[in-house]
Amino acid sequence: MLLYRPVGLKELDLIARANFKAFPPRLPVQPIFYPVLNFEYAQKIARDWNTKSNSCAGFVTKFEVRDSYVRKFVFQTVGSRICQELWVPAEELTEFNRHIIGEIQVVAAYYGEDFCGEIDPQTNLPKSLKIPAF
Repeated sequence: MLLYRPVGLKELDLIARANFKAFPPRLPVQPIFYPVLNFEYAQKIARDWNTKSNSCAGFVTKFEVRDSYVRKFVFQTVGSRICQELWVPAEELTEFNRHIIGEIQVVAAYYGEDFCGEIDPQTNLPKSLKIPAF
């Protein structure tokens, strides 16, 4: 199954440190890891919410997970029909990461007015991150 995950700068840095093979553990106040089912919804979160957060940047990641594994999780629609999420309990995230096929890819980047970093013109990603272009 193809999934997307909108992330901020800190989460993207942690993904990069894991060689684009895994998502970082959830914080204690985050009981659910929720990748989304379509690019449009991930784009909306990354562009409209994450660019207004502390990092002033939002990114859309794309990855695949084995169908046989993801069937065990709950799919939720949390608004309009494009707002579809897969709800993975935080304690399952390590196992979920084992079922990712290939690498997590960065497919879109958005920056808010207050972003104060240097952007690599070739990758459109912050120079502070060592992220290969996909």
